[in-house]
Amino acid sequence: MELTVVERVRGRSGMWREFAAEFPDVRLSEGAGGTEVRAIESGLGQSIPSALSSLLLETDGIEGEYGTEVVWSAAKILSQNAELRSDGHYRTLYMPFDSLLFFGDNGGGDQFAFVRTPERDDVFVWDHETDSRRWISPHLESYLRSALGSAGEDWYR
Repeated sequence: MELTVVERVRGRSGMWREFAAEFPDVRLSEGAGGTEVRAIESGLGQSIPSALSSLLLETDGIEGEYGTEVVWSAAKILSQNAELRSDGHYRTLYMPFDSLLFFGDNGGGDQFAFVRTPERDDVFVWDHETDSRRWISPHLESYLRSALGSAGEDWYR
């Protein structure tokens, strides 16, 4: 039997908040409810990585220096992914987005995603100008360490 999002992270409360405290200028929110996190999975028809689930339950997104949305809120994750997948204009400009789960951006148009088909915990960057999708990190914690510890929007280049 598969565990619910809340059951997957029970007993690990505070881990992401403690991690984020290592970085200056990071802003956190109240955690998303389990219903909001499950809505991502049901709305997009794919699971989300357990690390992202636990992060969203602790803090509904992470804002880095200069207001960069390093991790979006649960509602924004759902709405942005649904829009990218359904907008006919995007379909003519870019390769399909159905296998990706976008969850944050650099503030300049590039977005960060997990590959969900096949499921991977690695983080990729989508360059909105070239439509390239490139591996940048083996997991969410490594991505956050790089994104929050950098001094600019193009740390991943």
